[in-house]
Amino acid sequence: MSKIAIIGTGSVGATAAFALVAGDLAQEIVLIDIDRSRVEGEALDLGDSTAFTAPKKVLAGDYADCHNAQIVVFTAGTSQRPGESRLALVERNCEVLRTVLDKLNNCWRGGILVIVSNPVDVLTYAAAKLTGLEISRVLGSGTILDSARFRYALSTHARIDARSIHAYVIGEHGDSAVPLWSRVTVAGIHLDEFCRQRGIAPPDRENINNAIRQAAYRIIERKGATYYAIGLAIRRICEAVLKDQKSVLTVSGLLEGQYGYANTAFSLPTVVGKNGRAAVIELPLNPEEKAALEHSAALLKTAGERLGI
Repeated sequence: MSKIAIIGTGSVGATAAFALVAGDLAQEIVLIDIDRSRVEGEALDLGDSTAFTAPKKVLAGDYADCHNAQIVVFTAGTSQRPGESRLALVERNCEVLRTVLDKLNNCWRGGILVIVSNPVDVLTYAAAKLTGLEISRVLGSGTILDSARFRYALSTHARIDARSIHAYVIGEHGDSAVPLWSRVTVAGIHLDEFCRQRGIAPPDRENINNAIRQAAYRIIERKGATYYAIGLAIRRICEAVLKDQKSVLTVSGLLEGQYGYANTAFSLPTVVGKNGRAAVIELPLNPEEKAALEHSAALLKTAGERLGI
């Protein structure tokens, strides 16, 4: 039986649970939250929705219910405040993560741990260090959302389906994210050539870069939180794992020399399947992209070292 546990049922956790229910991915979904009344309400509401999907069980549970979960998704902790950077959440959410991992270690047989709470790269690093799991089994949602925002912006400019565009954002899920313009292709040709063939002006790279990095701030300022897109991103990661799809996703994970980096975690194009991160794909980067990645990696390494793990 396929089973996913979600720890934290705030806006992100609850939306991810809804996406999983609607996507018919797991036969059982366990919701865990310190607010027992809230989690029971979410489970009841989601349970009612299963009359419109394939049969499944939605349970307001506890850590003991995670024992046979193939995937545990961590969405607990403090959310970004308006104008606050993701890295500003480090100490607050690392303490929450430590508490959760202590409880999981007592009951979970092990599987894939997906970190979503921010700062996702630093928390992924912490989880990889603190849990007894193989590091390939600990991954963060990373820049999967940033990459989606990149594709969406490009699709709007080029007037082409975003699913027909290959484009990646690497590094931090945050202010130092690195969009890889040199690697953007449509139907096997570079985006600039595609635009030339279609009579479309080249995209404004600086404007799109800023839009990607500022997207969360704009949304939080207007509605308080982001959750729809990340909810679907979580479903996509879970799908790649449960169906062993070996999909290339820009998830975060502890590095062991890839791109020349080690003992830090950030996002790179990664093959994701039933065992988590199967392989990191090393893409050729131009000098500007290498410098930007070096800057992003340095910020994250410093933030990770502050935890003293």
